[in-house]
Amino acid sequence: MSKLFIVANLKSNKNEDEAKTWLETFKKITLNQEIISDKEVIISPSFIHLNLFRDFILQNNLPVKLAAQNSSPFGEGPHTGEVNAKQIKDYADYVLVGHPERRNNFNESEELLFKKTDAAIAQGLNCIYCVQGEDSKIPAGIKLIAYEPVFAIGSGNPDTPENADTIAKNYLDINDEYLILYGGSVTSQNVANFTKKENIKGVLVGGASLDSEEFIKIIENA
Repeated sequence: MSKLFIVANLKSNKNEDEAKTWLETFKKITLNQEIISDKEVIISPSFIHLNLFRDFILQNNLPVKLAAQNSSPFGEGPHTGEVNAKQIKDYADYVLVGHPERRNNFNESEELLFKKTDAAIAQGLNCIYCVQGEDSKIPAGIKLIAYEPVFAIGSGNPDTPENADTIAKNYLDINDEYLILYGGSVTSQNVANFTKKENIKGVLVGGASLDSEEFIKIIENA
């Protein structure tokens, strides 16, 4: 049985001092290893904090992984402002691709997302590929899929666990090796409603993960 994936997406939040405070509080998790023993906990900070988070995790021997929030469709070269997969892999094992905020705010097309996925996989990164519903196409080489309905992102109105489980099942009917996560207004109060469903293998947490104590509760309750 695969581990449950619990992913924190900190988005574009926190300066350096706030990120350090988040980490110091989160370190409490090491006091109770049992709550994490059956989970793959992944934290996705801003690009500028990946180095800070990596060093803190190593220094404190925290049993967690890191994810970048985005990755360039290009490799190394004259691509000002881009951060490519070769650079990211020095800091993270995972990368988010296709988050609804990237699709909607930056008009990222499926063609572009497929290029990002290919570039990331070529460098050995694990992609967490975000979809908005059953119509989203999945690139080759993807194993982790996060179902994130637009209406649930940051709204406080999550999808029903039953509908999320149905969508997960439909993806598994296409490829039974997929691991389906749910994302969208996940909290410590509702996380178990999703993770106890047969076809959902974890959650992608947004706003609730900005409070590290709340994120620890989500890990505990999942």
